[in-house]
Amino acid sequence: MTDLTYWTSVESPLGALLLTADADATLTSLSVPGQKGGRTVQDGWRHDPGPFRSAAEQLAAYFAAELKEFRLPLRSEGTEFRERVWAALDSVPYGATTTYGEIAARVGASRMAVRAVGGAIGANPLLIVRPCHRVIGADGSLTGYAGGLECKVRLLSLEGSLQERFQALV
Repeated sequence: MTDLTYWTSVESPLGALLLTADADATLTSLSVPGQKGGRTVQDGWRHDPGPFRSAAEQLAAYFAAELKEFRLPLRSEGTEFRERVWAALDSVPYGATTTYGEIAARVGASRMAVRAVGGAIGANPLLIVRPCHRVIGADGSLTGYAGGLECKVRLLSLEGSLQERFQALV
């Protein structure tokens, strides 16, 4: 027996977001248009917006600057290290940014592990709801984002945490 995957598309200021959920209606991924490594609809997935009503409502409120913290059941599968990094991402508050080095420190990784932390962040399957867009370079630069730099700039601008020098990119 294969695991049932539900999917739907939700319109946003970034374009159509692809959401997937498991049979328990737990959100398993959120991909933005053009995302590096983003999911695409697979044969056997069931299109049904029903399991995503709460996610769609919360995303709409987030993009309207009316929601600062998502309250959704989430499930992602990764190595124990990735799970620790993703949990650290979940603790970065709305309107704030952190660095790869700070995430490494939070998960007890050495300074040498910053590249591995970046890989785990880049593999985050739940963009926007797990705020990997809030991670920036140690020098304050906007570094890579699986959803693309323009998407990262738009999300940080929405949250009011974008430094003025990047506002021109919006």
